[in-house]
Amino acid sequence: MTGIDAIPSPGPGRSYQQAGRESQRRRALLGDVIRSEWVKLASTPSLLWPVIVMGLAVPVLAVVVAATGSIQPDDTILGGSLTGAAIGQVIAGAVGALTVTGEHASGTIRTTLVAMPRRTVVFTAKAVVVAAATVPTALAAGTAAFLIGVAMLGGAGRVTGHPWPAVLGFALAIGFAGLLGLAIGSVLRHSAGAVAAVVGLVVVPSLFGPLFGGLQPWIVGASPSVTLQKLAQSSDAAPELVGSLGGWASLAVMAIYTAVALAAAGRIFDRRDV
Repeated sequence: MTGIDAIPSPGPGRSYQQAGRESQRRRALLGDVIRSEWVKLASTPSLLWPVIVMGLAVPVLAVVVAATGSIQPDDTILGGSLTGAAIGQVIAGAVGALTVTGEHASGTIRTTLVAMPRRTVVFTAKAVVVAAATVPTALAAGTAAFLIGVAMLGGAGRVTGHPWPAVLGFALAIGFAGLLGLAIGSVLRHSAGAVAAVVGLVVVPSLFGPLFGGLQPWIVGASPSVTLQKLAQSSDAAPELVGSLGGWASLAVMAIYTAVALAAAGRIFDRRDV
C-alpha cells in the first residue's frame, strides 16, 4: 500500500526522470480516488450522519454527566467529560465498516473497481478518508467536551487532569477504531456482521475481562475502550484492572494492531473476487 508513493527504480530503457514522473502520476491518481471517496462519504447519509452524531454525542454526554453529577468522586474533570468516548469509538468503527460494506451491498463496488482497477489504491483512499473524517471530528468533540466539563465542574474543587496532548490521543484512538472497522468490513463484506464485530471489539474485552481473573489486565489493557480511559486519566483505569501500560503506550499498541489489521484486510481486498 505505501509503495504507491515510492519512486520506482528505472528498468531497462527508463531514466530516473521517467520513474519520477510515474511516481507523480501515481500520487495524482491516489489524490483523485481520495476525492472520489470523500464525495461518497459526504453524499451518503448512512456515512455522513454517523460522523455528525459522533461529533455531538461526546460533548452532549459531557453535559449529562456534569448536570447529573454522575462523575466519580475521585475522577478527573477530563475523565468525566470524556465518558462518551467508547460510544464515539463504536460509531467511528461503524463508519469505517460501512464505507466498504455499503458498496458491497449495493453492488457499486464493481463500478468503483472498474473506474480504478488498482485495488490497493482504492483501499488506501478509503483508509485516508475514514481517518480524515473521524480524527478531526473526534478532536473537536473531545475538546468541546473537556471545555464543557471545566465550565460545569471547575468550581467543585475537582482535579482537572492533563488535557493536552491527551485529547489528541483520544482523537487518534477513535480514528484507529474507524480504521479497524474498515479492515473488518473489508473482510466480512456484510454491514450487520461488521458493525456487530466492531461493537464486540470495543465492548467485549471490558465486559468479560473480569472473568479471567489474573489475566484481566492483559485482556482488558490493550482494548480500544480502555486505551481511551487511560488517555482520559479516568479513575476506572486502575492498573490492577487494566494493566500498568500507560495511555500513550496503549495507543501505540492499538496503532500496531490496527496497522496489521489494515495490511491483512488490504491484501484480502486486493486478491479476493468482488
